[in-house]
Amino acid sequence: MMMKTCPASCSLVFGLTLMFGIAAHADDMKSRLLAAGGTAATADRFHEFAELDFKLPEDGAVCKIVAPKKAAAGNPWVWRARFWGHEPAFDIAMLEHGYHIVYCDVVELWGAPKAVERWNQFYALAQKIGLGPKPVLEGMSRGGTYIFNWAKANPTKVTAIYGDNPLLDLRAFPNGTPEVRAMRKQCLDSYGITEAQLPDFKGSPVDGLEGLVAAKVPVFLVLGMKDDVVPIVQHADVLESRYKALGGSVTRWEKPDSGHHPHGLHPVAPLVDAVLKAARSVDG
Repeated sequence: MMMKTCPASCSLVFGLTLMFGIAAHADDMKSRLLAAGGTAATADRFHEFAELDFKLPEDGAVCKIVAPKKAAAGNPWVWRARFWGHEPAFDIAMLEHGYHIVYCDVVELWGAPKAVERWNQFYALAQKIGLGPKPVLEGMSRGGTYIFNWAKANPTKVTAIYGDNPLLDLRAFPNGTPEVRAMRKQCLDSYGITEAQLPDFKGSPVDGLEGLVAAKVPVFLVLGMKDDVVPIVQHADVLESRYKALGGSVTRWEKPDSGHHPHGLHPVAPLVDAVLKAARSVDG
């Protein structure tokens, strides 16, 4: 049987329907934010999804929420720590599964207590506007410091942790080029510690993992095995060894020929499937 082709008007109608649907969803999100005491928000687009940009009421930090076209039950979300929009395959896939993608700027706070406190404020706002109680945390590179330190402070509020070549031990922070040395100083300053205090510092993501293990939070790692910026043996391997020794679950995907970049798992389906399975376990 011959299939009829859709005239140009069909595409136009579909496009307008999508556009007005996105606008309506953004307006609803704006209303919920304002009702929760948030600031005025502006609508944008993240690929083919509605994005809302606004500021955290407490200190004006930049925040973003991207909504799926149809939210899964309970309004689940992925909380991305850093490098918004970089290697978005995982984020797009999770949006297609009904998850929101969320961002709250803690740039250059390196997972220090001030970053954790800001995320605590955002989490409280997220609960007021109806997002789910247990986000999936996503962190690439230095984003690892944010997701693990917030999770350790809030172990019962996390579904799973996805770290992508994550920086996890401040004692192994690179100390090479002038640019990297400047970042190292910025990191230590954010924690209020000195180089002399660093060897005895116990506030890195690899430290104090007992609460996360007790809460049965699974960890997923995507690793470029030739990373010479955040070497696997000094960061991911240390965390995995400690986490498993405590009885925790760690799953890793290795990219044998990749360095620190590019981030992401390609194809991304195995990671997405593992995260969704973890979420079903929490919901069950």
